[in-house]
Amino acid sequence: MKKIRWGALVAYIVLAIFAIITVFPFVYMILGGLMSFRETTTIPPTLIPKHFEWSNYAKVFAQAPFARYFLNTFITASVTTIVSLFNALLGAFAMVNLKFKGKGVVQVVLLSLLMVPGEAIIFTNYNTIARMGLLNTYIGLVLPFLTSIFYMYYLQSYFGSISQTIYKAAMIDGASDWEYIWRILVPMSKGGLFTVALLSFISGWNSFLWPLLVTNEDSMRLLNNGLTSFASDAGSETQLQLAAATLTVLPILILYFIFRKQIIRGVVRNDLKG
Repeated sequence: MKKIRWGALVAYIVLAIFAIITVFPFVYMILGGLMSFRETTTIPPTLIPKHFEWSNYAKVFAQAPFARYFLNTFITASVTTIVSLFNALLGAFAMVNLKFKGKGVVQVVLLSLLMVPGEAIIFTNYNTIARMGLLNTYIGLVLPFLTSIFYMYYLQSYFGSISQTIYKAAMIDGASDWEYIWRILVPMSKGGLFTVALLSFISGWNSFLWPLLVTNEDSMRLLNNGLTSFASDAGSETQLQLAAATLTVLPILILYFIFRKQIIRGVVRNDLKG
């Protein structure tokens, strides 16, 4: 019993240390957004502000078109989430339920493409978007991300857990593939679909490198690119950058705390057991 208790104690201590390491940057970001410029740049660093500078958040919106950044980010993240989820749903259904010539070849090709890092093709995508005249447009921001092989294979493994008997029974009853998808497959796979949607939205919300390449107008910038508005040759207004970073992260944190149970359920697939 003593060994078990000591082992559990050590495990809790290790978990507590890693939890502090993980949470501290977020806590300091929030507190730093309420500090003065001097407090954010002093050595040793100030951990608790003497006076909460709530005016920093007003300055963020006054100094940069942050509301526009929010709108641009929400539009691009929402569009990529909806379209990529729809494409992943249809692709995963086809790979699991449909039989067609060359299916194995298609899977091998898709798996091969999945192993190619995004950074390796980003400049090719940029040249394509530039030649199409889509720089500084919403279409240019979202076009390379309207489909995801990773999400398709995630849903494919999810759909593979559903018995093929259900699909065959639906076909015998006269249901079309389209009816099977929306009336049977989607309701049975809500956890997985929700997880994919949330991951896609977070990825779109946190996008940085691609928007940096395809936009050079302030009106088309996204939130993470907008943080550079508080830096100049004279230096950075660190308190405003921390306040802006807090505003950027806050919606994602709220989504996580609201839907954390659905995320976990989607990952472990509890809704498909039994």
